[in-house]
Amino acid sequence: MEKTPRVIVEPPDSRGLRAVSVGGTVVGSAWSPSGLRKVLRQLGCPESIDLEDRRVIVWREAGSEIWPDRPWRRRTATALMMAGLILSMVLFTVVGTPDAMGALTFAQRMTGFLFILSGAVQGLAALAALDHEGKRRFKYSGAVVLVGALIALITESIFLFTWLQEREPTLYFPVYLLLFAWSLWALWRLLRGQVWKAIPHPKRFATGVALSGLLASVNFAYSAVYQPTSAPFYVTLTAKFGTPHTDPTRPFIHVPLTFRVENTGKVPAYILIDKYLVYGRSAEYSKEDEGLRDWKKALESGDDAELHVTESDRKTVSAGQFTGPGYWLHPGEGHVKEKVIQIPRSNEYDLLEATLAVVAMRMDRGKIDLRQLQQAHPSWQKKEGRFHCAKCSYMVIHEGKIRHNNNIINVTRKPRYVTVLWYGTREEFGYAHAISSFKFHPRKFDLKEFTRENTTEQDRYGVESRSTSIRVSVAALMASL
Repeated sequence: MEKTPRVIVEPPDSRGLRAVSVGGTVVGSAWSPSGLRKVLRQLGCPESIDLEDRRVIVWREAGSEIWPDRPWRRRTATALMMAGLILSMVLFTVVGTPDAMGALTFAQRMTGFLFILSGAVQGLAALAALDHEGKRRFKYSGAVVLVGALIALITESIFLFTWLQEREPTLYFPVYLLLFAWSLWALWRLLRGQVWKAIPHPKRFATGVALSGLLASVNFAYSAVYQPTSAPFYVTLTAKFGTPHTDPTRPFIHVPLTFRVENTGKVPAYILIDKYLVYGRSAEYSKEDEGLRDWKKALESGDDAELHVTESDRKTVSAGQFTGPGYWLHPGEGHVKEKVIQIPRSNEYDLLEATLAVVAMRMDRGKIDLRQLQQAHPSWQKKEGRFHCAKCSYMVIHEGKIRHNNNIINVTRKPRYVTVLWYGTREEFGYAHAISSFKFHPRKFDLKEFTRENTTEQDRYGVESRSTSIRVSVAALMASL
């Protein structure tokens, strides 16, 4: 027994852990008598040592019967602390990865990488929580857990603030609501344990964390709101008639027509809808200058009111899509489509009018599943499933899922779908579009209801409409033959 070192067992701390020291140096700690025997064995003491032998063990302030640790409570707290940090790590990684890997702008990619970095910090904090809630072998483990809890509180606050703007049900809502409550509990537990005392400069530490949170909030606002709004967005359309030619064998006049769509802005653009129409217009001459008498009726119908024309009629000569939903244009890029319009030599038209209309969306606001959007669903075909409608067999439907380029928006709101409709008759057809949280059902189709939600979503995703038209005199065309 003379070779056995003299062991001092310190009084239990606030959690019930008792430090074990030899010669003034802490060599271990124990929650219970069995834990103390394990430390003693590591010091070379026999397994059957008598814990009441005062020659070997000195008990400070509390005897061998005082072990206030509650294992189930301690292990439950450890499990909760680690579970919250691990769940936070998974959420941050899920939110940040799409933006870091596929966002269009640098600021949006940086937001994604910040979330991934925050997730890595949460993983490190989960490991530190195991030590901090245990025997605390590492001095700064509590500070690392505190950083993880503060990051969780800041980010979950951003999630909740963003969710409150729309208050839409989403599968992620219970997760960040649970993590928000968990972060409050974790901070209460850590601050009650005064973990900041182990930090060399607690005021600088608090300032750094606050500035980091402010930077994250500003970066989110910049990438989600300011940058996609400040960059100019222009899609320019042109239409031009060419020199006509006479068909040598058939009674036709061939009139060349060129359409061009060009992105003259600073951001890429999706083309959701493009439509061209060519009309042949015939007018009835008024000798008594009565044309302007019906100017109200003309304005109501969208026609022109002319002094020397009492009535005018127009027929659709040609109609179709420029390219179709789902193609895109990078800044400075343009697409050209050349057509040849055929009109009879013995036509009664006074004017030919060509119109090109395009609906475009900023690519820095959202990403569309183009494989879905480019697929046409005729409503008259039964194989189209929910798109089939026997009573509305005049409709062709395009639909594609859309996600915002800032993934925080996606996880705080319901999924969005861009829907494009082509409808009409043999003589005339039109189109409509909407970005909505509801999947389209033609049997419930109402044009006003369909476009009602569209105004807000158009602003959010940067959707704009453009059109251009050109008229040419048929008499001038015939004279040039």
